[in-house]
Amino acid sequence: MNIEELHKITHDYLDYNPETGEFLWKASRGRRAKGARAGSVRSNGYAYIWVKGGYYRAHRLAWLYVHGRFPDLEIDHVNMNKTDNRIENLRLATHSQNGANTGKKRNNKSGYKGVHYSRIRKKWRAQIEKGGNKHHLGLFYTPEEAHNAYIKAAQELFGEFARAA
Repeated sequence: MNIEELHKITHDYLDYNPETGEFLWKASRGRRAKGARAGSVRSNGYAYIWVKGGYYRAHRLAWLYVHGRFPDLEIDHVNMNKTDNRIENLRLATHSQNGANTGKKRNNKSGYKGVHYSRIRKKWRAQIEKGGNKHHLGLFYTPEEAHNAYIKAAQELFGEFARAA
Protein backbone atom coordinates (compact mmCIF):
# COMPACT_ATOMS: atom_id res chain seq x y z
CA MET A 1 0.00 0.00 0.00
CA ASN A 2 1.42 3.39 -0.93
CA ILE A 3 1.43 6.46 1.31
CA GLU A 4 -1.50 8.14 -0.47
CA GLU A 5 -3.69 5.05 0.03
CA LEU A 6 -2.65 4.75 3.67
CA HIS A 7 -3.33 8.46 4.22
CA LYS A 8 -6.84 8.10 2.74
CA ILE A 9 -7.60 4.90 4.67
CA THR A 10 -6.38 6.48 7.90
CA HIS A 11 -8.79 9.40 7.38
CA ASP A 12 -11.61 7.04 6.36
CA TYR A 13 -11.34 4.77 9.41
CA LEU A 14 -9.88 6.98 12.15
CA ASP A 15 -10.44 10.34 13.79
CA TYR A 16 -7.28 11.96 15.17
CA ASN A 17 -7.39 14.72 17.76
CA PRO A 18 -4.13 16.71 17.50
CA GLU A 19 -4.74 18.32 20.91
CA THR A 20 -4.99 15.00 22.79
CA GLY A 21 -3.02 12.79 20.41
CA GLU A 22 -5.76 10.15 20.48
CA PHE A 23 -7.08 8.13 17.58
CA LEU A 24 -10.71 6.99 17.70
CA TRP A 25 -12.51 4.57 15.37
CA LYS A 26 -15.07 6.22 13.09
CA ALA A 27 -17.26 3.12 12.79
CA SER A 28 -18.04 -0.11 14.63
CA ARG A 29 -16.55 -3.27 13.22
CA GLY A 30 -16.50 -6.65 14.95
CA ARG A 31 -15.61 -6.10 18.62
CA ARG A 32 -14.44 -2.57 17.88
CA ALA A 33 -16.99 0.10 18.83
CA LYS A 34 -17.47 3.42 17.10
CA GLY A 35 -15.70 6.12 19.12
CA ALA A 36 -13.45 3.62 20.91
CA ARG A 37 -9.77 4.43 21.28
CA ALA A 38 -7.75 2.85 18.49
CA GLY A 39 -4.60 0.86 19.09
CA SER A 40 -2.74 -0.54 22.04
CA VAL A 41 0.56 0.01 23.81
CA ARG A 42 3.20 -2.68 23.35
CA SER A 43 6.03 -3.67 25.67
CA ASN A 44 8.39 -1.17 23.97
CA GLY A 45 6.15 1.65 25.23
CA TYR A 46 4.81 2.77 21.83
CA ALA A 47 1.16 2.74 20.80
CA TYR A 48 0.41 0.74 17.64
CA ILE A 49 -2.70 0.79 15.46
CA TRP A 50 -3.77 -1.91 12.98
CA VAL A 51 -4.64 -0.32 9.64
CA LYS A 52 -5.47 -2.43 6.57
CA GLY A 53 -3.02 -5.28 6.87
CA GLY A 54 -0.36 -3.90 9.17
CA TYR A 55 0.52 -2.37 12.50
CA TYR A 56 1.76 1.22 12.50
CA ARG A 57 3.19 3.27 15.35
CA ALA A 58 0.57 5.82 16.36
CA HIS A 59 3.02 8.74 16.33
CA ARG A 60 3.89 7.98 12.69
CA LEU A 61 0.18 7.78 11.81
CA ALA A 62 -0.38 11.11 13.58
CA TRP A 63 2.34 12.66 11.46
CA LEU A 64 0.82 11.13 8.31
CA TYR A 65 -2.68 12.26 9.32
CA VAL A 66 -1.59 15.89 9.78
CA HIS A 67 1.14 16.26 7.15
CA GLY A 68 0.02 13.76 4.50
CA ARG A 69 3.35 11.92 4.47
CA PHE A 70 5.72 9.90 6.57
CA PRO A 71 8.85 11.84 7.42
CA ASP A 72 12.29 11.07 6.01
CA LEU A 73 13.69 11.42 9.54
CA GLU A 74 12.67 9.87 12.85
CA ILE A 75 9.90 11.33 14.98
CA ASP A 76 10.91 12.39 18.49
CA HIS A 77 8.54 12.74 21.44
CA VAL A 78 9.60 16.07 22.97
CA ASN A 79 8.48 15.10 26.49
CA MET A 80 9.86 11.52 26.15
CA ASN A 81 6.37 10.03 26.70
CA LYS A 82 6.04 7.47 23.90
CA THR A 83 2.24 7.45 24.14
CA ASP A 84 1.81 11.26 24.03
CA ASN A 85 1.06 11.64 20.34
CA ARG A 86 -0.19 15.22 20.35
CA ILE A 87 1.17 16.82 17.19
CA GLU A 88 2.83 19.59 19.27
CA ASN A 89 4.79 16.88 21.11
CA LEU A 90 6.15 15.35 17.89
CA ARG A 91 9.15 16.70 16.00
CA LEU A 92 11.47 15.51 13.29
CA ALA A 93 14.86 14.30 14.49
CA THR A 94 17.93 12.51 13.25
CA HIS A 95 18.69 9.21 14.95
CA SER A 96 21.37 10.96 17.00
CA GLN A 97 19.03 13.78 18.07
CA ASN A 98 16.33 11.28 18.99
CA GLY A 99 18.86 9.38 21.09
CA ALA A 100 19.94 12.57 22.84
CA ASN A 101 16.37 13.15 24.04
CA THR A 102 16.38 10.16 26.38
CA GLY A 103 16.73 9.77 30.11
CA LYS A 104 19.54 8.06 31.96
CA LYS A 105 19.89 4.32 31.50
CA ARG A 106 18.21 1.95 33.94
CA ASN A 107 21.51 0.55 35.15
CA ASN A 108 22.90 4.03 35.92
CA LYS A 109 24.39 4.11 39.42
CA SER A 110 25.70 7.69 39.51
CA GLY A 111 22.27 9.28 39.30
CA TYR A 112 23.38 11.41 36.34
CA LYS A 113 23.09 10.77 32.62
CA GLY A 114 26.49 10.28 30.95
CA VAL A 115 28.36 9.84 34.25
CA HIS A 116 29.91 6.72 35.78
CA TYR A 117 32.60 5.95 38.33
CA SER A 118 36.01 4.73 37.14
CA ARG A 119 37.32 2.31 39.76
CA ILE A 120 40.74 2.29 38.11
CA ARG A 121 41.12 6.10 38.15
CA LYS A 122 39.02 6.56 41.31
CA LYS A 123 37.20 9.47 39.70
CA TRP A 124 33.91 10.19 37.98
CA ARG A 125 33.99 9.97 34.20
CA ALA A 126 31.72 11.93 31.86
CA GLN A 127 31.09 10.85 28.29
CA ILE A 128 28.57 11.55 25.57
CA GLU A 129 27.69 9.79 22.33
CA LYS A 130 26.87 11.33 18.97
CA GLY A 131 26.60 9.56 15.66
CA GLY A 132 27.79 6.28 17.18
CA ASN A 133 30.99 7.88 18.50
CA LYS A 134 31.66 8.17 22.22
CA HIS A 135 33.35 11.36 23.36
CA HIS A 136 35.31 11.32 26.63
CA LEU A 137 34.61 14.59 28.48
CA GLY A 138 37.01 14.16 31.37
CA LEU A 139 37.55 12.76 34.84
CA PHE A 140 36.17 14.60 37.87
CA TYR A 141 36.28 14.39 41.65
CA THR A 142 32.49 14.53 42.04
CA PRO A 143 29.58 13.21 39.99
CA GLU A 144 28.13 16.75 39.94
CA GLU A 145 31.25 18.09 38.20
CA ALA A 146 31.07 15.28 35.64
CA HIS A 147 27.37 15.95 35.13
CA ASN A 148 28.04 19.66 34.49
CA ALA A 149 30.54 18.67 31.78
CA TYR A 150 27.93 16.37 30.27
CA ILE A 151 25.26 19.10 30.28
CA LYS A 152 27.58 21.57 28.54
CA ALA A 153 28.55 19.04 25.85
CA ALA A 154 24.92 17.95 25.34
CA GLN A 155 23.79 21.54 24.80
CA GLU A 156 26.62 22.17 22.32
CA LEU A 157 26.06 18.93 20.40
CA PHE A 158 22.28 18.62 20.49
CA GLY A 159 20.78 22.05 21.24
CA GLU A 160 17.03 21.77 21.78
CA PHE A 161 17.30 17.95 21.85
CA ALA A 162 19.72 17.92 24.81
CA ARG A 163 18.35 16.16 27.86
CA ALA A 164 20.44 16.11 31.02
CA ALA A 165 18.32 13.84 33.20
